[in-house]
Parts: sequence; structure tokens; C-alpha cells
Amino acid sequence: MADADGAGWSDRALGLGRPIARRDFLGGVALAAGASALPGAAFAQSGADYPPAKTGLRGQYPGSFEMAHAARDGGFDGPISAEDSGEHHDLVIVGAGISGLSAAWLQAQALGMGRKVLILDNHDDFGGHAKRNEFQHQGRTILAYGGTMSIETPFPYSFTSKKLLADLGVDLTSYDRYETKAYAGLAPGTFFDREHFAGDRVVAGTGRKPWQQFFAEAPLSAAVRADLTRLHTEQVDYLPGLTPEARADALKRMSYQNFLLGPARMLPASLPFFVGQGYRNNKRVDTLPAWEAALSRRAPGFAGMALPGQIQADAQHFHWPDGNAAVARMLVSRLVPGVFAGPLDQESVVLAPARYAALDNPANAVRIRLNAMVVRVEHLGPVTRSTEKAVRVVYVKDGKRISVTAANVIMACFNNIIPYIVPSLPAPQKAALLYASKVPMLYTNVLIRNWQAWAKLGVRAIHAPNGYHTTVALDTPMAIGGYASAATPDEPVVLHMVRNPNKPGLPRKEQNRIGRAEMLATDFTTIEREIRGQLQRMLGPGGFDAARDILAITANRWPHGYSYTYDTLDDPDVPDEQRPHILGRQSFGRIAIANADAGAAAFTNTAIDMADRAVQEMLISRGLT
Repeated sequence: MADADGAGWSDRALGLGRPIARRDFLGGVALAAGASALPGAAFAQSGADYPPAKTGLRGQYPGSFEMAHAARDGGFDGPISAEDSGEHHDLVIVGAGISGLSAAWLQAQALGMGRKVLILDNHDDFGGHAKRNEFQHQGRTILAYGGTMSIETPFPYSFTSKKLLADLGVDLTSYDRYETKAYAGLAPGTFFDREHFAGDRVVAGTGRKPWQQFFAEAPLSAAVRADLTRLHTEQVDYLPGLTPEARADALKRMSYQNFLLGPARMLPASLPFFVGQGYRNNKRVDTLPAWEAALSRRAPGFAGMALPGQIQADAQHFHWPDGNAAVARMLVSRLVPGVFAGPLDQESVVLAPARYAALDNPANAVRIRLNAMVVRVEHLGPVTRSTEKAVRVVYVKDGKRISVTAANVIMACFNNIIPYIVPSLPAPQKAALLYASKVPMLYTNVLIRNWQAWAKLGVRAIHAPNGYHTTVALDTPMAIGGYASAATPDEPVVLHMVRNPNKPGLPRKEQNRIGRAEMLATDFTTIEREIRGQLQRMLGPGGFDAARDILAITANRWPHGYSYTYDTLDDPDVPDEQRPHILGRQSFGRIAIANADAGAAAFTNTAIDMADRAVQEMLISRGLT
């Protein structure tokens, strides 16, 4: 054993190898992770055929992306032979995420539910980044989100997005009645680590306590304590003599780090407090424009500056225990008969059992075919409005190349892979699609025996600026649709942990690429070791014991995570119509593009809006509108 903070604990002492937490993992699949405790006979199935119950390495797990990388690396160049399935569909959609499912729904709204639609996805579950994680403990179902968290955005939803959610039975004004007050009295906290500060300590009250008191409780040198207190409390114009517009322009051209170390005169020794802060789209202190830091209203240094007024959106919010996987499940309940007992709404969706075997039923007009990686989309010849068999789609499933034909195809997958799947695209469009570098994300859910340590420390979320995971939080407490999350500290709860690997000092896109490579090269054992050690160091003083208290871990790995958003440091200042996402999303014959990348914003409403645009382009291509 070792000290309570976890210093020097062995793998054994931290609980690696314990059967309850680590089962036998094969390619990221927990061979014995069942879901029998959920209501309904459909859940009496093993984790092998019920994806939400799988633990270990999930998200873009081993086995889900290798064919995509083979396509990227030229493994499918030239003509592709494939077994002709004989299937023809009115529409083939590549990608079963929110955008792909929304496209199927919007097409049905325009043309009726009888049209044949095939949705292909390279994963074993639908929803894309909207990932549902399920845990079982002592007969209790505990849900978590493994990707897209909520209905939220810094700008108003479009009419199309609002209508789609309303059609699914979602009332965006009703959320307050579902979130409970289980964590009343607990506050955000910060973990100061001994490698960068004067010791390991969780300090509760980040942003709640007076800053002078907060930093007085932190393990800091006198100089750093005074410096951070000054930064957070003084109201000084660090860019004097400029008009608000000129000041904004200056802030757009410097990183927040350079602003802090330059005009704000911050000590370099204070920088570790800011390193892991993810202010907007997980841009860090060295890649975040100071202007965006100012807009966040959470970053210190701007209280004494007059800046141009900004329009604040009247944004609405809704969250389910499994995040926006609930939206995907509601869409599937309306698109594919037999998967759910009937159409689901915002409450019934939470615990509704799903029959995955019904997703690809030939008797249905809409079919979802999982574990099917599309490697080629190509026109069969000259296309006119009356052409029915216009596009050939080749996918790989169970090691076999299979082809289907379609009147139209919507590419609802990542922009970066489209040029390799649709090689006949014009070169400028390919370059535009390849411009962005998606943000790598690791969304880890850890089921723990209870949250007594959190209550003792007085925190509900911990920011760890220099941690492997930079944020750790108790899952949102909810009571909805017959589901109830932990109400007391004695009950089991899910910890939601977020990691965004960055390499400080490099341009943001390069940081994303390096982080992606690192993520793909990291095995589950390494991730688990980091999780256990970090939680022990942070929560040990509250009585937490990683070996005893961790019950299960699901690490949702997203090397291609958030959609890339532009910034004023590294991206050219050009008119919107010249932005790469606009140039890249143009329709190509009977092939349209729909995904959040096409809107350059990592939000669910963006995915829906891009699906609507692609469906409209599809209708125009066939003279149906």
C-alpha cells in the first residue's frame, strides 16, 4: 500500500486485474457484459450482441476504423470488385449518426415513409458520436453518455432542428423538471498536482468562493498565489489607448497564453493553472484566441476592458442520462419498425429496450446495417433526372466486399474520409474536405460504488489542468421516464471524465493530428492505469479507494471527435463562401454531404441542419422539388 493520495501505488493496489472492473477484454468488448437487469426480454442478451452494454475501449474501437484507414492509405484505389447483392435503394446513407438518421427522417417527411433507404455504418451501434453506455450493478441500470452530451448551442436552433425535435416529442422547455438536486451544496473544484504546484490537493469552490479565499486554500507559492489572485480580481485595461473595435482586433490575433504572459503580465510559473482549460471546442490556452477567451466570460483578464457588444443567443437546453443517444433512439423508433415497441418520446426513450436484430430487416423500407464500412461511392455513368440506378456503393462487412445501387447517396460520415471513398470528386473539393483536423476526445465513464468521497470533499466536478483527464464530474443527476440516478452519496454513480490530448506549442491542427495518433496508439490498460491513479490522487483524501470503489470502466475513444471550428490565429480570414467546409460540402451529381463537419460546428443542431440541406440537394437532383 501507499499514502492515501495514491503516490507510488502499484497496479495491484489500484485494482488493475480485478475481475469486477476488468473482465476479459477482446478488441474492446467485455465478453460477459450483459444487460439482463434492464426491463424487457430484449435486454436479456450478452454484451456481444447488445452494444450499449459493452465496456472497455469503445467509441472508435479496434475493428471499427481499420478499413477506413486502409481506404485512406490507398488500399482501395482503382476499380473495386465486389459481390453484387442485387439490392437497389432509393437512398443510401453512409453513416448512422445524428446527421444520417436525420437525413432519413427528413427524406421520409418529404417523400413518404415507403421509400427504400439503407443506412450503412462501420460501428456496431447507431448514433455516431451520440453514444449510449449502460452499466449494471446489483440489478440496477445505470446510464451514461459516451459522446454528444446535450441539446445545446451558443446560437439559436433553426426551424428545421426545432421541428425535428418537436416531432420526436421533445419539449425543450421542460428540462428543469427532470434534473434533481442530489448534489445541492457541492461545488466545482480544482485539483492542484504536485508536479506543477506545491502539492496534491482538491480545492472546492472554483468560481464560487472569493478568489482570494480560493487561492489561499491552494498549494501555491506566495508569488503564484498573489499573481493568480490579481489576475482574477483586478479590473485593468491591459490594452489601453485602443477603441473597443481595435482592442477586439488585437485580441483576435494573439493567443490567450500570449495575452496572459504579455499584456496581463502573468508570471510563467502561474501558467499551469490555465494549461488544461478547454474554453471553446477544446482549444487550449496556447491555441485559443484571446478574443474567444474574452467571449467565454469565464477567463480572467478582461473585466477592465471595454469590448464590442456581443449578441447573446436565447439557447435552449435538454439532457438525457445517455446524452443525445436518446435523439438517435427516438429517430430509429420512427424509422425502423421492430427495433423498439413503438415511437418513443423524451421520457419513454430512456429505458426502452432495443432489438438490434431488427435494424436490418428486409421487410422494412428503412434498414440500418452496422459493421459495414463503405469504401467506394461512384456514379454508374452519366446521370439525368430520370436515372434510377445512378450510384454504386461498395462496403466491407465480415471481410467481404458487397455492392448495392442507389438513386441517391448522402455521405453522413466524416469529411476527412470522403475524398478516399469518392475518388471522382474534383480535386479542389477534395482539398477542402481534407482541410480540417477534428478534435480528438476521450470520454470515459467510470462506475463507482458510491460518491461519499465527493461529498466529503465538497465537490461535484473537478478540473485537473495538468491531469490525464482534465475534467472529472459526477454524472448529471436525473429522474426521467422511470429512470433515477443516484440520490444519496451511498449509491453508485458514474463519473464522467474528459481527455483532449494536446501538444503545446504547435498549431492547433497539428496538435489535433498528434493527439489523434497518440490516442490510437494507447491501449486500454494504459488508460485504465491513468484513470485509477488520477482518481486515487484526487479523491483519496476523501476516503476513495480505487481498487475497492471502481466497478467498471468504459473509455469512449474519439480520435475524430469534435468538428473543426475556425479561429483567428491559424485560419485564413476569408468570406464565408470561401471557407473549406462550404466548398467541401457541395453536391456532386447524385451524391450529397451531410455531417457536422459540413457546418464547421460540433453541435447536434448543425448535424440536423446539414442533413436538411443534403436532402434538399437530393430532391433537386431528381427534380422532386
